[in-house]
Amino acid sequence: MDTAELVTPWRLVDAHDAGEAARRRIERIDDRVRAWVGLLPPADGGPGPLAGVPVGVKDIIDVAGVPTVCGSPTRADAPPAAADAAVVRMLRDAGAVVVGKTVTTEFACFDPGPTRNPHDLARTPGGSSSGSAAAVAAGMVPLALGSQTAGSVVRPASFCGVAGLAVTRGTLPVDGVHPLAPSLDTIGLLAATVEDVALARAVLSGRDPAAAPARAPRLLAWDGTDVADVSPAMRAAHAHAVDRARDRGAQVTAWDLALAAAVADHHTVMAAEAAGVVPSVPGLGERLTAMLAEGRTVPDDVLAGARERAAATRATALAHLADADAVLVPGALGVAPLATEGTGDPVLSRPWHLLGLPALAVPGVRDDAGLPLGLAMIGHPDREDALLAAGRWLEGLLQADGAP
Repeated sequence: MDTAELVTPWRLVDAHDAGEAARRRIERIDDRVRAWVGLLPPADGGPGPLAGVPVGVKDIIDVAGVPTVCGSPTRADAPPAAADAAVVRMLRDAGAVVVGKTVTTEFACFDPGPTRNPHDLARTPGGSSSGSAAAVAAGMVPLALGSQTAGSVVRPASFCGVAGLAVTRGTLPVDGVHPLAPSLDTIGLLAATVEDVALARAVLSGRDPAAAPARAPRLLAWDGTDVADVSPAMRAAHAHAVDRARDRGAQVTAWDLALAAAVADHHTVMAAEAAGVVPSVPGLGERLTAMLAEGRTVPDDVLAGARERAAATRATALAHLADADAVLVPGALGVAPLATEGTGDPVLSRPWHLLGLPALAVPGVRDDAGLPLGLAMIGHPDREDALLAAGRWLEGLLQADGAP
């Protein structure tokens, strides 16, 4: 099987009562992609809008009867979880079947696991929701749970060419999810398309799915170059999407709020909070060990200052979003790097995530070599429906346009 055959995303509408098909696909290809920690015994789904839909669960999220290893050798002897995490229970209540646990980077941080990108097995799928993004991209499951503390949904979705939603913090429960930085952690949903992500989110929230908008959206645009060295291919893809959105009637204006300080403040908050919840024990990976050590040295006044600046910047950002449906941004610096180079840099997601804004990776763009170049949209925390509707509009535009 060549790499092209590995990339076969699976739509939710085609996946009811499909647990056995998921298992066959996993058994056929996962020796190459390595998205799974382990599979659960076969089970039937219940009635509901996700009746029998096979789902993967990132291995920082509890599944009853299965150890939550968090991608770390330090938890190799962890006991089985006593109960499902709240979000897993919600999926089961909707009829879904949990197929198994997907690979995470260690404690949802930076040290990579074994998973490879289905588009190019020499490349990373991104982190930390590595296995969930790769499993969806490779058509092993149509839906997977992830989590995001910096860029752990948007980045792997962008690298793997799938849709990913990091929901507004507090809208889906994190009970039973191993924390990394509690004030930043949120649940993520990964699926083949924005429409499928919107359906899954609607099921979990008890609301109707966000419909494709009747009008072109009102957008702000940010290319990320004020905080990072965005690749030429990603800059071109973002600029092209902005131009095409305008051509199709979208109102697009530039995002003019500086975000460099928010990048640094996110790093400070994440490191300090992680140092308080992740056990610093022998055997942790190099990057996680370094971050925990850094976090333990953050003075209280520095942490307080970062949080105060974040609150002020959030207020300004929400004012910017008052008359916009979303901010159109790069989902990552470029295509997925080689696996030997790590899981990629979350720098473009850090400011938005610090501000508590929902983020949506929108598939549909590739570089000249055919590798995904994920764009993303950032929304207002009180208008996630508008974000998803704008995402569906952009996804349709990219598909119709044959975006580069």
